[in-house]
Amino acid sequence: MDAEQGSPLAHRVPDLGSLELLLAVARLGSLGAAARELGITQPAASSRIRAMETRLGVALVDRSPRGSRLTAQGALVTDWAQRVVEAAGAFDAGVQALRGRRDSRLRVAASLTIAEYLMPGWLIALRAERPDTAVSLRAGNSVAVAEAVLAREADLGFVEGLTVPDGLDSAAVARDRLVVAVAPGHPWARRRSGVTGRELAATPLILRERGSGTRQVLDAALAAYGGLAEPLLELASTTAVKAAAVSGAGPCVLSELAVGEELGARRLVSVPVGGAALERVLRAVWPSGARPAGPARDLLSLTRG
Repeated sequence: MDAEQGSPLAHRVPDLGSLELLLAVARLGSLGAAARELGITQPAASSRIRAMETRLGVALVDRSPRGSRLTAQGALVTDWAQRVVEAAGAFDAGVQALRGRRDSRLRVAASLTIAEYLMPGWLIALRAERPDTAVSLRAGNSVAVAEAVLAREADLGFVEGLTVPDGLDSAAVARDRLVVAVAPGHPWARRRSGVTGRELAATPLILRERGSGTRQVLDAALAAYGGLAEPLLELASTTAVKAAAVSGAGPCVLSELAVGEELGARRLVSVPVGGAALERVLRAVWPSGARPAGPARDLLSLTRG
């Protein structure tokens, strides 16, 4: 066995703080902004990124006066880092739950877009109404969320797909639209008329993985054109998809909830699409015949308020 491979994992994997910094750089497009968000100095942030690049042996971030962009390798590492940070968050939530008994608990599973962009506000409102309720949030793609609810591993789920699996009841909680987005330097960014559904279907795209609600909606929208071309990149997190698109790798398709900040800052440009229905309904789901009660009922009420 290689000596490096035989060393403890902690000696080979970046620490959690460095991974959170990399995710912040990917999200904000600026090392300085990421440093401010995490409460560290920019020199300290630069030092952490350099140390992580040295440890991993790959370049992660391209720095310029206009900001910081992930390299292609950095986009992939960001995808993996997102999973590690999510696992650490689940670990932290689990440890906190062990610290004391609570009068009640609520187990929620949500698709990644809903978990990141809608769930925080809903859970803050729920906490105001039920301060003693212990809430655990499990994030995954829509297929994984449905499986968790069917297995009674979650009391309430939130999905983005077009259909609801057998064995689940549902209620609409919001509407969403998918956006085709490219880096400002991409040829599509200069097209006032946008692209056709047929052209979108024929173009290799940066996409979420199969099983995600985003992918299900896109597959259905482009089915009339023979379906999607082989993806340019297939990534398991919204952050990684955005980072790859911002780097100029190619067009991406994501929820407008997820790309609002990047579009506002002109790190990405929205491309109109003709001939494809890219709207979807976001739904709460629960086991058939078991209408949500207690904190699950209250959370469902808040999402529909």
